[in-house]
Amino acid sequence: MGLPSPAREHTPSDALVFFGATGDLAHKQIFPALYAMAKRGRLRVPVVGVAFSGWSLAQLRDRARDGIELAGGVDDPRALEQLLGRLRYVDGDYADPRTFAALRQALDGAAAPTHYLAIPPALFATVIEGLRRAGLTEGARVVVEKPFGRDLASARALNAVLGAALPEEAIFRIDHFLGKEPIENILYFRFANSFLEPVWTRDHVASVQITMAESFGVQGRGQFYDATGCLRDVVQNHLFQIMALLAMEAPAGAGVASLLAEKAKVFAAMRPLTSRELVRGQFQGYRAEPGVAPDSDVETYCAVRLHVDSWRWAGVPWYLRAGKCLPLTATEVLVQLRRPPQRLFADAWPRAGRANYVRFRVAPGPAIALAARVKRAGEAFVGDQRELYLSDDQPDEEAPYERLLGDALVGNRALFTREDAVEAAWAVVDPVLGEHPPALPYAPGTWGPAAADRLVAAAGGWHNPAPDGGAPS
Repeated sequence: MGLPSPAREHTPSDALVFFGATGDLAHKQIFPALYAMAKRGRLRVPVVGVAFSGWSLAQLRDRARDGIELAGGVDDPRALEQLLGRLRYVDGDYADPRTFAALRQALDGAAAPTHYLAIPPALFATVIEGLRRAGLTEGARVVVEKPFGRDLASARALNAVLGAALPEEAIFRIDHFLGKEPIENILYFRFANSFLEPVWTRDHVASVQITMAESFGVQGRGQFYDATGCLRDVVQNHLFQIMALLAMEAPAGAGVASLLAEKAKVFAAMRPLTSRELVRGQFQGYRAEPGVAPDSDVETYCAVRLHVDSWRWAGVPWYLRAGKCLPLTATEVLVQLRRPPQRLFADAWPRAGRANYVRFRVAPGPAIALAARVKRAGEAFVGDQRELYLSDDQPDEEAPYERLLGDALVGNRALFTREDAVEAAWAVVDPVLGEHPPALPYAPGTWGPAAADRLVAAAGGWHNPAPDGGAPS
């Protein structure tokens, strides 16, 4: 999986501890992921859940079984029993040293545990400090669930807490989006094929668009979303990670350290965002959602124009957008290539329509497409633009949390983010987190406020993903 990595040679973890064991994330994602790992024979260590709910181990096992049933059912009873047999439970307040003393006892001599913090960010520092005081960070790894901070200052503060307890190589900042197979395939496609590299520069690329559209709203998470917004929740992490894979230089070697270093360089080269290059939108009806302030200005849609001030990308605009209550649910990348330098065929230089492009369909139905013009039969030099389309649907692929938890247990950091990259990404959006234009209303089922169209007008407008995954509209 992924790049060959010296990190694979690290000592594998001998236990998995996850805080927030009775929470929603554990129920919907972690237990199904652990069950999938058990089915593949990848779960060979004790699993210790920690929470402050007054539960028993039997209740936690019932909760695990229910989450697995809801996620797709039990098709391997033996794997389920193996998981439940490995499960242990510690109930206690995260601020109470006795909780960590009980955890030490439950670990039963494990010397290299992985601690996964599936808890609200406000509790990260409390748990890290509790682990450190109990001596449970020695030889351990810590996996931190996003959001990692809510601005540059809070990200730096959290990094300082983690850095005081663990070395950087033992810290795994998780973004489940990076565990998706199509995201990894962007990296693979770029650097496993030599034909792409000569045109992957400012000389041949006119612009790049990344769209993450969702047809649904906040789905009962109004209180969380009203404290976060689209820029923090999606753009600064998920879309920036895709952008880094598209913009990075080839790693110097096959190791994970080289890969993470090149991604961090992209964030460091990104020009800080200004309000002139930001459009915020809010779907009509959002303020009526439970938990949302009646006068909320939080954005449910965000479009930005970014620049990477590097030798490869100078002068190439990057357009990123994400939003809720849009016409469909899809994530796509469009790398727009420049038009031919000479007009030999009138129809090959259309005033409307797109020139050649490379398109990555991340979801649904992952695919890679290359658009090229092909001559029609007959004497006239007239043609049509067609896509060379490669479907990449892999039904047996690992789910994101299964992959990321498995990688954390063996010490593979390829799909996790590094301290300097996190802070550099926050530095890009930090200038507009406090001072920004108001959120503009847009009707559900549309592609957001009209102001976002003006943002990308110079690039020929937005590429709107098609419901069937076909060519752009």
